[in-house]
Amino acid sequence: MHDDRRQVEDRLARMLTTRIAPAKYAGSYPLEIEVWHVPDEPVPVAEALAADYEPFTVGQRWGAPWSTSWFRIRGAVPQEWHGKRVEAVIDLGFTGTQAGFQAEGLAHDLDGRPIKGIAPRNNHVPITGDLVGLLIEAAANPDVLANGMQPTQMGDKQTAGKEPQYVFAAADVKLLDEDVWQLQMDVEVLSQLMVELSTSDPRRHEILRALERALDAIDVADISGTAADARAELTEVLSRPAHASAHKLSAVGHAHIDSAWLWPQRETIRKTARTFATVTALAQEYPEFVFACSQAQQYAWIKEHQPVIFERIAAAVKSGQWAPVGGMWVESDANLPGGEALARQLVHGKRFFLDEFGYECEEVWLPDSFGYTAAFPQLARLAGAKWFLTQKMSWNQTNKMPHHTFWWEGIDGTRVFTHLPPVDTYNSEFSGKEMAYAVSNYLEKGRGTTSLVPFGYGDGGGGPTREMLERARRLKDLEGTAKVVIEKPGEFFEKAHAEYPDAPVWSGEMYLELHRATYTSQARTKAGNRRSEHLLREAELWAATAAIAGAYDYPYEAFDRLWKVVLLHQFHDILPGSSIAWVHKEAEAKYAAVAAELTAITHAALESLAGSGDQAVVFNTSPRARTEIVDGVLTSVPASGAAVLSSADAVPVTVSDRLLDNGLVRVELDDNGLFSSVVDLAEGREVLAGPGNLLQLHPDLPNYWDAWDIDAHYRRRHTELTEVDSISVVSTGAEGAIEVVRSFGSSRITQVISVRAGSRRIDVRTEIDWHESEKILKAAFPVDVHADRSAAEIQFGHVHRPTHTNTSWDAARFEIYAHRWVHVAEPGYGVAVLNDSTYGHDIGRSSNEDGTTTTTVRLSLVRAPRCPDPYADQGKHVMTYSLLPGASVSDAVAEGYALNLPVRSVRGGRAPEPLITVDSDAVTVEAVKLADDQSGDVIVRLYEALGGRAKAVVKTSFPVSAAKPTDLLERPLADAEVTPDGIPVSLRPFQVLTLRLSR
Repeated sequence: MHDDRRQVEDRLARMLTTRIAPAKYAGSYPLEIEVWHVPDEPVPVAEALAADYEPFTVGQRWGAPWSTSWFRIRGAVPQEWHGKRVEAVIDLGFTGTQAGFQAEGLAHDLDGRPIKGIAPRNNHVPITGDLVGLLIEAAANPDVLANGMQPTQMGDKQTAGKEPQYVFAAADVKLLDEDVWQLQMDVEVLSQLMVELSTSDPRRHEILRALERALDAIDVADISGTAADARAELTEVLSRPAHASAHKLSAVGHAHIDSAWLWPQRETIRKTARTFATVTALAQEYPEFVFACSQAQQYAWIKEHQPVIFERIAAAVKSGQWAPVGGMWVESDANLPGGEALARQLVHGKRFFLDEFGYECEEVWLPDSFGYTAAFPQLARLAGAKWFLTQKMSWNQTNKMPHHTFWWEGIDGTRVFTHLPPVDTYNSEFSGKEMAYAVSNYLEKGRGTTSLVPFGYGDGGGGPTREMLERARRLKDLEGTAKVVIEKPGEFFEKAHAEYPDAPVWSGEMYLELHRATYTSQARTKAGNRRSEHLLREAELWAATAAIAGAYDYPYEAFDRLWKVVLLHQFHDILPGSSIAWVHKEAEAKYAAVAAELTAITHAALESLAGSGDQAVVFNTSPRARTEIVDGVLTSVPASGAAVLSSADAVPVTVSDRLLDNGLVRVELDDNGLFSSVVDLAEGREVLAGPGNLLQLHPDLPNYWDAWDIDAHYRRRHTELTEVDSISVVSTGAEGAIEVVRSFGSSRITQVISVRAGSRRIDVRTEIDWHESEKILKAAFPVDVHADRSAAEIQFGHVHRPTHTNTSWDAARFEIYAHRWVHVAEPGYGVAVLNDSTYGHDIGRSSNEDGTTTTTVRLSLVRAPRCPDPYADQGKHVMTYSLLPGASVSDAVAEGYALNLPVRSVRGGRAPEPLITVDSDAVTVEAVKLADDQSGDVIVRLYEALGGRAKAVVKTSFPVSAAKPTDLLERPLADAEVTPDGIPVSLRPFQVLTLRLSR
């Protein structure tokens, strides 16, 4: 019996691939082809319509990497095919079956109106008239990862070469034989289901025998004429309903399109056009089809570049076949963007969908980001979202997430209903293997009965196909597998929540046990993001202050536009550093342009505020008051305020080539330029437990994902960079500084170690001329503090992580991210390490000879992966990190802001009052701006920063007629009390509060 079954299965496989599938088309005629090769970058269709075309034939090569060719394809439909299902079938020279990672095209009619995309396994264009007339914009995108994780020059247009990559394989008009095609769909679904059923399951054998009878009914010499008879043999097994207890799969069309990754942003614009054209065409053919699509930025691109497709999207949204999801500007990284940036992701995304479609997204949709900050549940709820979806946590290397449906609780206690689809992909094809896996993998058995399946080709786009929808129709109610229903994600979430309201709780961050190097790769991109976030904060605060003062026009349009540039570059393959060279070169240029424009806005606002005069007026954007050295003078400046430069000189710092001492801290260097001692003079305590600011160079060759991963084995070897080129004093007076220069390999590091009068902060300004390969550079600070956990700043608060490896969950966190600071402490004493641009850290404990332990904080400064960008991180980097002895978490918050928001000085005659002040160090002002609706209202976003309950009074320098707490979109939620002394607020631990103040 076993041998008989095997023979039938082998027969089935051969018949399907060599007889049935090739017979899908009953006839074929070649079409006439002409080509116009675009000289450089892509052009609009109007230019292509007017171009001069030349003859082209099947078999010719075309397409230098990243080039574009327009193919004009024409022909006639045979008379005997009129009224039947006729298609033009185009093969641009596809090198495999994966859509989105090779040649792809967008078909237009000869009037230039887009029809649908052309990609592997979706290369047909419906023909309805007597003539074929198509204009195909073909993109010769290279397959950057064709050879796996090998370095390649293909990721940059300047290095990819000019040789044509593709051989044009076919352009034919064909007659679709619907009986044969439907037979193919029947056989595929049943054979895939059969393979997944147990050999002891009678259903498996019933399907096998039905398939055998179907094969017997086929005449290989007349497959078209016998296909209906073969299908009839399958009717009974296809009509058997699923068991009442069968798992329910809520399916939704999907096409995850990375806004940049192995292609530049300009190519993403075209990918979205191809995919969205395909999807809207498919929706007309399948009325049950629903497509979910995130990333408002991609819609905005389509609205600008493809208005016809955008109109089709709007119509599909209105009809219910298209569901905007996610409510974010892009599917951003979910660890590295600052708190205000994540808020603006939600603000700009949700507002776009509301403005364009009147559609309010109720879920956060981040299937592919590399871990998820514990700040997200609160931000999601504050943006009006009720649900959260991700897929990426299924990629964990060590520990499996214990639930697929659960409540996710953030650092403030807010919970959001969350789902991880057990199918473990956001690119499902409805294969039998996927359906069986979704059921067996589902962890909520006995409590929940439903899960979500996003289906369609993704990452590079492409989306669902008609074959997937045909499979879904057959799987709607079929014995032996889950029940499939196509519906909007919101409908799934409503049902899942209704049946499982008491789902378990996951508290804290969702740390992805993979892709940890994304905290460090492409350091210049990360520095550009950090600087842009803080420049936006500065510009908004001072522009709002100047506008309310009455002599300045608030630049609403500029802020909207610049925020969107920064938000776009927080996409989860740009900011994490995992894109091709082209993407990161563009990012650096964009960040430079953003910095220039924001600096100009800030300078103009500050000049307006300072007025005329020749005094130095110092402005402090930080939410904490601070005392800084400005022009050699110690000057105190209020939070979010200004002061005229003091005339009192500061007490000079004691400086030698091995010593910095300002009366608060004493830093001693050894002959290698390392910190041999750091003494907290106020406490009379040595801070270090070994050489500090020790640079350590590790080999860094991940097992697979070069730019993404740092694998645990890297820690087994390292070189300590102790040799020094020179040590010299470079500054004395109110700021003492020593320069230490080191050379190693092909690289050079120049560090300026500085201590300022009145400050315990020890800054290490670091310039790295980096020319290493497959290495990672870390800076180590072993501190004499016994800490079993560390605190790390995240968005709107901080998280604690263990410094030990008691469990596999603890051990997996061998590389962590932090924003402006990390903090380690024992009762009564703590130390913070601050930074202005890096995110990657590792913090652990090691044993000393006497049995005691040392806590070591290390920053990850720069890497050197070779794929997908073979020159990643090569060249110059400038960053500052700092050691802050005797620091509380409150000190770390204050100094983290201070390091990232240097004071600014302009000439003028007055120091304006702060627009907003708060009388509690626990309550931190994160953003001050004018309301987006241009009403003139002031928006203040603040949060509790220390992890406890806090009361404070928000005071303004302008009269307030009304104050209202709002959601992130500045929509009022309630009224707040306004007293003569200000607006009293009471916050929960890490609570974010947005106030709208009317003047």
